Amino acid sequence: MKARYQFPAVKPPMKTSTSGESSQWAVKRLLVIDDDVELCELLAEYLLPEGFRVEAVQRGDGGLERALSGEFALIILDVMLPRIKGYEVLRRIRAQSQTPVIMLTARGEEVDRILGLEIGADDYVPKPFNPRELLARIQAVLRRSSPGANDLNPPAPVHVIFGDIELDEGRRVARCGKRGLELTSVEFELLSSFIRAPGQVIEREELVKSVLGRELSPFDRSIDVHVSNLRRKLGPAPDGEERIKAIRSVGYLFIRDSVK
Repeated sequence: MKARYQFPAVKPPMKTSTSGESSQWAVKRLLVIDDDVELCELLAEYLLPEGFRVEAVQRGDGGLERALSGEFALIILDVMLPRIKGYEVLRRIRAQSQTPVIMLTARGEEVDRILGLEIGADDYVPKPFNPRELLARIQAVLRRSSPGANDLNPPAPVHVIFGDIELDEGRRVARCGKRGLELTSVEFELLSSFIRAPGQVIEREELVKSVLGRELSPFDRSIDVHVSNLRRKLGPAPDGEERIKAIRSVGYLFIRDSVK
């Protein structure tokens, strides 16, 4: 049975400037792929005053087609969908696109959350959810995807070469040796964090706060799955050793020796 949602009353739409942009940011298009029509309508109503225009699709096949159109800043994807399940939709999206994806999962189903992150989701929100939490996750993911986009004086793009790893923060492009790396926004930010602190242990709490934009909650393994995905995409260092070492109960260490 579908969970019923009690969304707070929506605020009046934000005033727009003469340039057609909102007072905070230009309206961004979101795609919601969920077969709960009522939820989709509530999300559209709730998110519009926050600067988002929502398009909803109730089937996996139709949602996949729209997701690959390149028209959306972010995709909100339910796990349980008719025609094509959410995981398969995510796999096919990731095969062709790095558009940020937030998965909607059943509360308490940790395996759902981990599987979604392993496939390439940027984040997840368990159902039923507080709409304010979903909004916070959306904003955090978009900040990672387009850092500095809402700053009046964004920092100058940084091009970093560290060993066989090359990171172009301006174009959001990463390479390892001769290979281009297809990284999600989270994986890109993780790699940037590690490269800036080689040989130093970065605590899980710090990574969750700086990369995911939230506080670490009990039993939250999201950051560990993202690190695992990044480690797999990077592969071993030229000397055959692992690049990112887990420090039990503390965090992660980007091995300085591995980039000599």
